[in-house]
Amino acid sequence: MLYYLSELADRWGVLNLFRYITFRALGAAATAFVLSVVLGAPMIRVLARLVQPSRLGLVPTLDEVHRRKQVPTMGGLLIIGATLAATLLWAVTSNALVWIAVAVMMAMGAVGFADDYLKVTARNAKGLPGRWKLIVQAACAVGLVLALWPVEAWRPMAGELAIPFLKEPVLVDLGLGPSILFALLVLVGCTNAVNLTDGMDGLAVGCTGSAAMSYLVMAYCTGHAVFARYLRIPFVPGAGELAVFCGALLGACLGFLWWNCLPARLFMGDTGSLALGGAVAAVAMLINQELTLIIVGGVYVVEALSVILQVGWFKWTGGRRLFRCAPIHHHFEWIAIERLKAEGRNPELAESRVVTRFWIVSIVLALAGIASLKIR
Repeated sequence: MLYYLSELADRWGVLNLFRYITFRALGAAATAFVLSVVLGAPMIRVLARLVQPSRLGLVPTLDEVHRRKQVPTMGGLLIIGATLAATLLWAVTSNALVWIAVAVMMAMGAVGFADDYLKVTARNAKGLPGRWKLIVQAACAVGLVLALWPVEAWRPMAGELAIPFLKEPVLVDLGLGPSILFALLVLVGCTNAVNLTDGMDGLAVGCTGSAAMSYLVMAYCTGHAVFARYLRIPFVPGAGELAVFCGALLGACLGFLWWNCLPARLFMGDTGSLALGGAVAAVAMLINQELTLIIVGGVYVVEALSVILQVGWFKWTGGRRLFRCAPIHHHFEWIAIERLKAEGRNPELAESRVVTRFWIVSIVLALAGIASLKIR
């Protein structure tokens, strides 16, 4: 919306700033951050009665540390609202790619909201059946690919398979059906991986902030003809506006972290984790950097793999565990608790230690994802 103020730059030269994607991306990040911080306290009061059912008793070693965690959930509404408002304010609203990313985020957020609502109203820890989540994810994948397919300049984003560190795509025409299946795989994988990562105060939202920062840079380069040609990556007309969306997502994550850092006053719930996963996955697909998500979202990948390996090993060995607890952040938390107890220190410090180290890893991986644009 503010972009159109640049049309008055002949009268007030300073308004020319609104032409620049970099300025608007920073503006979106600042706006989303402020909105999240300012609206966080009122939202906590509104959601105060919606506390997710306790799962205490499943892992006694962790229960004694997590027993205090009875705080409002569905805080993902704050992330979605701040991201949407900042995007509408700072992005070019006629850009279809931005609306596709917003639509995927909103659709996945709606699924997460339904899941959270069932948990807090029916007091049912299982929430929405998995088949309904898969149906919406499939609809999003189909809709995204079908939106790109008719536009010649955008079809490569859906039909090509690019691998990080390689100059040319390994497949240049997947076909409509395989493209939809690949999009579904990316969307399902990312949303569920972020959901699994959301198990400690500030963990998932902090890691997603790093991913949003990385894709902000990649989206800007993809939408810039000169940078795209120099870096030997596909040039996607209009993709630069996705940097504004990523900026809004980054600001919303940082603002939510204000309330979600240890000790959390608000949980994002599936409303937030599924929306964040959908947003990151959508941007990755829209700039043809899906496999770079394995690097940028390396924390997500490890979290998801730890659950798969734990379940598989448990079934294969008839009850033995590969990790002390899965997802793997709880494995490291368990170890940290034991070490802190042995040192005579407060075991509640374990969570902060694990989360901080996961943040460090996520930032390093985000920088590696950006570097992959050049190392080709």
